[in-house]
Amino acid sequence: MEVTGEVVTVRGEAELFARTAHLFAAAGDVACAANDMHTWTASRQVAESEATDRTVRKLYRPAVLLDPGQVQHLRERKRFGAQIRITSDEINETIILDRRLAILAGDLSAGERSYSVVTRPEVVQSVTSLFNAAWRAATELEVFEMRFAEIRVLAPRILEVLASGCKDETAARTLGLGLRTYRRRVAELMAALGATSRFQAGARARELGLV
Repeated sequence: MEVTGEVVTVRGEAELFARTAHLFAAAGDVACAANDMHTWTASRQVAESEATDRTVRKLYRPAVLLDPGQVQHLRERKRFGAQIRITSDEINETIILDRRLAILAGDLSAGERSYSVVTRPEVVQSVTSLFNAAWRAATELEVFEMRFAEIRVLAPRILEVLASGCKDETAARTLGLGLRTYRRRVAELMAALGATSRFQAGARARELGLV
């Protein structure tokens, strides 16, 4: 653990969980932004194990919809009152509790993330403003799911042909798609995975257990 002013930096979710479980339990307003549901595993369990008389807003990137298990979990959380939206924009992976504390996820290092727990009011306010702007621009889960249905069905096969290294023309024929349609679907899948290259898309898919 490292403490700098009003910022505490911890390594790994186990330490984060140990330091913040009581804060999650007491929070009446929870806002969460994440690329997928793997970033906040332990914290999510704490946040969702208690009463439903809180406001919960969850903002995810489209990659979360590629995993049937994660989709099922999102639907269950909606039934318990959570508000869930999907955004195609880049987001800062963040949890905000009662607009008084922000937890910012850092990069992976040696298989472990660092997390910064911030209480400085002006910083928390800035993080909250960024979250609110992204939330307003995002799409309700059900609406995004309908738009995303075709790419989700095609995703495993697209990842397979990408991994084979075949040319786009061959891949398009294999999938029974026109070349332009195939390239558009690849671009959509890359965007969903937050990837800037086909190689990165494959790596990200492996991280998520999609291939």
